Amino acid sequence: MSVRYVLNLLLLSSLLNIPVRAQSVVDTLHTIDEVTIKARRTPKSVASSQPVQSISREQLETLGIQSVADAVKRFAGTTVRDYGGIGGLKTVSVRSLGAAHTAVSYDGVTVSNIQAGQIDVGRFSLDNVEELSLAVGQGSDLLQSARAYASAGILNIRTQRPTFSDGKDEAWRVSLRGGSFGYITPSIRYARKWGERTEVMLEGDYMRADGIYPFTLKNGRTETIERRRNSDIYSWHAEGNLYHTFRDESHLMGKGYFYKSERGLPGGVILYNPTARERLWDENFFTQVAYEKHFSPEWQIRAQAKYNHAWNRYEDTDVKYQDGKQVDVHRQDEYYASATMRWIPLQELTFSLAQDGFVNTLRNNIDDSPNPVRLTSLTVLNASFRKGGWNLSTHLMGTYTTDKVSSGIRPADRKHLSPSIAVSFRPWSGEALYFRALYKNTFRVPTFNELYYRRSGNTALRPEDATEYNVGVTWSARPTNAWLSNLSLTIDAYYNKVKDKIVAFPSVYVWRMANYGEVEIRGVDATLASSLSLCKGWEVDVNGNYTYQQAFDLTNPSSKNYRHQLPYTPKHSGNASMILKTPWVQLGYTLIAVGKRYFMDQNVPANEIDAYVEQGFSASRTFSLKNNNTLRLHADVVNLTDRQYEVIKYYPMPGRSWRIGIEWRY
Repeated sequence: MSVRYVLNLLLLSSLLNIPVRAQSVVDTLHTIDEVTIKARRTPKSVASSQPVQSISREQLETLGIQSVADAVKRFAGTTVRDYGGIGGLKTVSVRSLGAAHTAVSYDGVTVSNIQAGQIDVGRFSLDNVEELSLAVGQGSDLLQSARAYASAGILNIRTQRPTFSDGKDEAWRVSLRGGSFGYITPSIRYARKWGERTEVMLEGDYMRADGIYPFTLKNGRTETIERRRNSDIYSWHAEGNLYHTFRDESHLMGKGYFYKSERGLPGGVILYNPTARERLWDENFFTQVAYEKHFSPEWQIRAQAKYNHAWNRYEDTDVKYQDGKQVDVHRQDEYYASATMRWIPLQELTFSLAQDGFVNTLRNNIDDSPNPVRLTSLTVLNASFRKGGWNLSTHLMGTYTTDKVSSGIRPADRKHLSPSIAVSFRPWSGEALYFRALYKNTFRVPTFNELYYRRSGNTALRPEDATEYNVGVTWSARPTNAWLSNLSLTIDAYYNKVKDKIVAFPSVYVWRMANYGEVEIRGVDATLASSLSLCKGWEVDVNGNYTYQQAFDLTNPSSKNYRHQLPYTPKHSGNASMILKTPWVQLGYTLIAVGKRYFMDQNVPANEIDAYVEQGFSASRTFSLKNNNTLRLHADVVNLTDRQYEVIKYYPMPGRSWRIGIEWRY
């Protein structure tokens, strides 16, 4: 029922009640009360045919989440390998398929690392993030690039668009954060509106931390207090964005990104040898452009192009090297282009065709390096059908890669067809209850390191072949009273299998990469979200998830670790958060629980890593100033109980720490 219909009905009723008298005219004025109609959209995590989880900007700020890696830990089914400290590398694996099977998208364009195949999400700043979302399979946008379909899961990082107060053509944001372990981060953002169709935003930040934190070292019955060393980091990040809308309502978005860092790699804590001298320098620059046009309600197109340059230098000082030091320098370049066409011939039926092409190069200072060049073509044909309560989508991806080398053996070309199908069914139109199922095949081509790195590389490697199955039920309640504004639940059971898994195993003298693995993964992910209105101005948001996972090694039935849980994969894990909103302050509480794990292939007590629970607390308040300016103050405490734990064996995580910050928006 529309607002206009309600108003007309009320007006007609009023007119029918006007007294009509002969010989007189009565001027009657009727005041109609304002009518507000509220409707609640079904959460995308419930309506999607693929498992999707997200966390908003408001949640990131209120809960005091400090990095992209910390945010991803709150998604069900994810494993974040954190090598300790602020500067430690952080990689993401979805449902134990491995970090190389998880793609990272930054404002719609995939981030790449053809050398190692996995992305360090620790380098992304949260200052400009509007939303983080994680999709198993792929997203539901049929205009996305072919590369977005190529991985088993995709982490989408969507940054903020410029916002302007009424009548203003420019906006500023300045913030300063500081805290434990020498941490300090100033950042600045400037946005300007040029006319009615163009917006520009520039931003930058600097971060430094010495990373020196205490931890307890156990040696039998003896315990000593040590300090983590060589965990410092210095990083610079700058970004520029251009948004333009043409007169035909087509859209253009351009981005330039630069990141530079120097960090210490603290290394594992080994008894009687606390020294670590490894250093890592990183530089990354990319520029990308995306254009979208709707020719008609039936035809739309999106085109993307990107150039990416990455450089890193690794240095290790040790007497074991011939000159007392090892220095590795790597340079990667990528040239990428993508185009996607969507056609809607019928209201219920949609087709899309996506074509991606990219060239990757790698240069380094290693003797006899083959300097590989890889050409890749990805083609995806997608179809989606919606009718009644049914939603069916399917795609077929064609992958072709070929490598060229300046020396040594060239691996064979790779060709593969990868199908996928996802379906959801809503039995009753008046109830937000969905049943969903997913099947997807993923084809991962070996990375340059796996093929060519020193003597461990193996050009005869076959690509990994991963298969995903998922069945689930999702539900969102229809609020029947004023105090419950949201309640949603999702439960998904899944089965994954990886064939030709690439692993390193010892040869006669050195470790060598080989297709020696087969992995089987079974699990259940459950999520719960609710919002309560306690009274005027008081609200509570409660979110939580739980994961049960069995990830077995099926490589060799005669080995001691056959059907043992994969290293660093807990059977039980989960987290919860609560946000209390009041007229004066916003409070946040978080809890992350991870069960015991094993750091080696054999699940024996000697290889066990203890379970842990990490808790955090945050408080913030926003003050409204003159001329629509705002000032926000916040304080966060991480690891509230000062629990010492390890994510990776021999890499102790920091204990209790704190951060405070101030942010001014003009």
